[in-house]
Amino acid sequence: MAYNNPYNAYQKTGISTASQGKLVVLLYEGAVKQLALASSLFEPDGTMKAKNIEAYGKAVSKAQAIISELEVSLDMEKGGEISKNLMSLYVFFNEQLMSATISREKSKIDTVHKMMKDLCESWQKIASTVNAPKPTEKLINIQG
Repeated sequence: MAYNNPYNAYQKTGISTASQGKLVVLLYEGAVKQLALASSLFEPDGTMKAKNIEAYGKAVSKAQAIISELEVSLDMEKGGEISKNLMSLYVFFNEQLMSATISREKSKIDTVHKMMKDLCESWQKIASTVNAPKPTEKLINIQG
């Protein structure tokens, strides 16, 4: 199967071979990126030009889809209190984004963006710790 765009092929391979922790990080990074885009479409006075409304709607919609994916990926049985808390946050985020879509309130986008960014940074630390070799694990010596 030939790929027209080498970057897309690389990206698909990276996603299909990523650990669960890395996939969660990728979802968070995608949501953060879309929320930053949505926020950037506002004018300094908080208004939005008509030409930016469609891009704003798409960015918020993509962020909501990612958050919904994070919601359905939660293991409520094994995750315990953490999963319950994350579910509450995800529901809150989507409610805020739905309201922000209708009212075009930058403050709601910015609130969700900041919280998602903080969560993303936490997941990045978790994923790097989980995937790192433990001090007791021996690394393969490729030199001999």
